[in-house]
Amino acid sequence: SGQEMEIPKLETERLILREWREETDFETYAAMMADADVMRFLLGEPMSRFEAWRSMAFMVGHWTLRGYGHWAVEERATGRFVGRVGFLNPDGWPGFEIGWTLAREHWGKGFATEAARRALTHAFHEMGRDHVISLIDPDNAPSIAVATRLGETHESEFDLMGKQVRMLLVVK
Repeated sequence: SGQEMEIPKLETERLILREWREETDFETYAAMMADADVMRFLLGEPMSRFEAWRSMAFMVGHWTLRGYGHWAVEERATGRFVGRVGFLNPDGWPGFEIGWTLAREHWGKGFATEAARRALTHAFHEMGRDHVISLIDPDNAPSIAVATRLGETHESEFDLMGKQVRMLLVVK
């Protein structure tokens, strides 16, 4: 039988960072990943339902393989899935990365900063990390603004899967 990975639940004033639930999260996740505005700086094109399912399985599996990953983020007041925030470091990645992707209707509320700040506290205090990177498209001004609010500073340009990204760094 496979190992059960206990995903820690983190809370903020307005959000809950929790494990993924296919039955409640997938439809919203698939809609988010099919949104061209959401995907513009990620893959550059919307995902099909199948690709979104595979992406969600990757998010879940990352916890099992690495012991950390992206949380499903839920709005405390409504119980609605708002997006994903957390850590990635798959094979071939340049380092331990924090990232965030929110459904468009939740942009501009400070949710990404709030959730990412809580995740960073977890990384530095519970996981013993001393630095975390973010890989962000140089044209993605809103995401760079979130990184800056988190205290991240520009480290270098980096070629990720054939795409130029800006590597930002936050140090404890």
